[in-house]
Amino acid sequence: MNARDDILHRIQAAIGNDRRDIPVPTNYRTQAPDNTDIVELFAERAADYRAQVRRVDRDIAAEVRQVVQELEITSIAIPTGFPEHYLTGLEADLKRDNLPLSTADLDRTQAVITECAAAIAETGTIILGAEQGRRALTLLPDTHLCIVHTDRIVGTVPEAPAVPTPATWISGPSATSDIELHRVEGVHGPRTLVVLLTAVHRGP
Repeated sequence: MNARDDILHRIQAAIGNDRRDIPVPTNYRTQAPDNTDIVELFAERAADYRAQVRRVDRDIAAEVRQVVQELEITSIAIPTGFPEHYLTGLEADLKRDNLPLSTADLDRTQAVITECAAAIAETGTIILGAEQGRRALTLLPDTHLCIVHTDRIVGTVPEAPAVPTPATWISGPSATSDIELHRVEGVHGPRTLVVLLTAVHRGP
């Protein structure tokens, strides 16, 4: 018996084999209440996680240009299949992942821009699937610009649609805490998450 098996054996001995006395929750909420504004709730929860939430009620490309200018972004990774009309007039080095880009190249790239497969209002979570590009694209650049269309927002986790794998669930910028509970951002992914929340049609 190895150390792992020994630990598991001791845990099992402590809790016993009869699990019938442990109550099973039956009141999980499977959808948001009828009067919930899920777009507002998503914006609020995403901001709680320190994402920069920006409402877009005009041309999405114009807002992307504005963000790039404000954050002084000079290089952006572009997933395969990303809508080109969102990049119109963008003054930055656009690194398309058609080859794909190397890890070293991504590490030198300031930002990545994607859409999302879905978003969850209750948790402020963004879901990225295979159609949003390789996982490395959204882990290595320091800034992630994510276009979230309001028709892709659902109320709760059980309502989230099945997303082609690999799927990445994001709730705010990458962050962790050290032993003294000092928050450190950008350890396991982008330290800056900009959410462009829009009801503008996806078409060019």
